[in-house]
Amino acid sequence: TLTKLYLGANQISDNGAQLFAEVLKTNKVITVLGLNVNQITDNGAQKLADALKTNQTLTELYLGANQISDDGAQLFAEVLKTNKVNYFRIRSLPFYFHSDCLVKFY
Repeated sequence: TLTKLYLGANQISDNGAQLFAEVLKTNKVITVLGLNVNQITDNGAQKLADALKTNQTLTELYLGANQISDDGAQLFAEVLKTNKVNYFRIRSLPFYFHSDCLVKFY
């Protein structure tokens, strides 16, 4: 059974992020998803953050080196307070060391 999926550096855009978001809504198997070094923007981040509201299987999400701004990062802040994701990377460092926009939630 596939539990870890790393698709970094595959030119995945917001459309691809939306497809992954649809999968994550019903996913009961994938625990690690790596989508770093792609072309995901705040729009794709919104779709993924929305999917994490219902997904309780994913424990690691890698989104580093995409085109996600602090606004996009902030979309994940509220979701990550109740989700089971315990490791989340959106920049070259984990978000809690890098993005001031998330600090107010912790």
